[in-house]
Amino acid sequence: MAKPVVAIVGRPNVGKSTFFNRCVGARHAIVDDSAGVTRDRIYRETDWSGRQFLLVDTGGVIPNSPDSIANEVFDQVQLAVDEADVIVFMVDGKTGISGADEEVANLLRRSKKPIIVAVNKIDEPKEQPNAMEFYGLGLGEPHTLSAMRGSGGVGDLLDKVISHFPPETRKVVDLNNIPYDGTDFVEEEEQGPLSLAIVGRPNVGKSSLVNVLVGTNRSIVSNVPGTTRDAIDSKIKFAGKEYILVDTAGIRRKSRVDYGIEAFAVVRSLRALERADVVILILDATQEISDQDQKIAGKIEEAGRACVIVVNKWDLIDDKTSKLMKEFVENVRTELRSINYAEVIFTSAINKQRVTKIIEAADRAHEMTKKRIGTGLLNQIVNESVALVPPPSSKRGKRLKVYYTTQVSSAPPTFILFGNDDKLMTKNYQAYIERKLREAFGFEGTPIRIVTRAKKDNR
Repeated sequence: MAKPVVAIVGRPNVGKSTFFNRCVGARHAIVDDSAGVTRDRIYRETDWSGRQFLLVDTGGVIPNSPDSIANEVFDQVQLAVDEADVIVFMVDGKTGISGADEEVANLLRRSKKPIIVAVNKIDEPKEQPNAMEFYGLGLGEPHTLSAMRGSGGVGDLLDKVISHFPPETRKVVDLNNIPYDGTDFVEEEEQGPLSLAIVGRPNVGKSSLVNVLVGTNRSIVSNVPGTTRDAIDSKIKFAGKEYILVDTAGIRRKSRVDYGIEAFAVVRSLRALERADVVILILDATQEISDQDQKIAGKIEEAGRACVIVVNKWDLIDDKTSKLMKEFVENVRTELRSINYAEVIFTSAINKQRVTKIIEAADRAHEMTKKRIGTGLLNQIVNESVALVPPPSSKRGKRLKVYYTTQVSSAPPTFILFGNDDKLMTKNYQAYIERKLREAFGFEGTPIRIVTRAKKDNR
């Protein structure tokens, strides 16, 4: 289930970026007294009361003229309305209602999204009556706060925000409370079509590949609206199975993303990662792997999603030998080391070459990410690996002892290693255990998680 999106909208200098920074706990957004400092959209993951969400700081509506107001309202506020699950409409409690506030309110009033009016800059209790004026916007009860001081209702406002979130449906395993009793964990199998998110930089051929898949895979079942509202996911049937293809906008460097449609497209792409079963990362065979490709790969691994790497535009490569393919694969795995477990497919959307191999590889990756290993066999492999290469000793001469291992969840496969001291597990040794697990059980196409826990004394 994708994290909810909360957008902060309002005219310039009402404290949107200050509130944003207060919520994410760091100065990610530039804060200045000048109007219109936030020109591009900034987004960060944050949480409140155990609920994670994506917070979006938007540029201010600049009321230079009636035409300017209309244009800014459409480009900024309308996008926020379309993309967000909850809108925080921030206004200035010291200056009162402005014409720009009323223009924004008129649009928000017609939407079906939850709208919370946040009256900022209420620094003293005596200023509370100033908020009553904002009932006139027709958007319900105003909530007062002081974003600068972090008092006067910030927590109450966030409580109101998360109250509008849908219930969580994804099962969360508490890794801190795993019983040391040899229990094999059983998870319910999710039903429904396999969701494949198509991601990558602009102009690598994402939409072309989607069009080929939709147009050639036996039968198109239907076009269904995606959870991103204005995006359309394509539902297809291939080899008797249904799939949902989520075509996303190209993810570019943040410095190259202007506020507007493309900016919110990045948010759509990140949400697509979260709601996908398998992510298809598209690369351009004619271009070198860039820093941005590596960042996208990192986001895929961070999200814990199964992945397939597709090298598109292979028709533009002259020397298509198996040796060159092998060199390409080695280079991809080296440059995209965060997802070096992913299968690499070479395609040409123009020639429709090996395009259906993407679906087949996605099936294999999904099968691996749902794979479960029995506790007995798992402990046999881990114990053999530890005996073959013992853990390194610490500076004080202490050495990690692994008592017991169990798999606690899938998608991605997650393993708990109970030992004498979880602080003795090094990154290199954890990578070694992961490598041995992959050698024994495969797991191609999926990240795996290894967590070390100190065995609790039950006496």
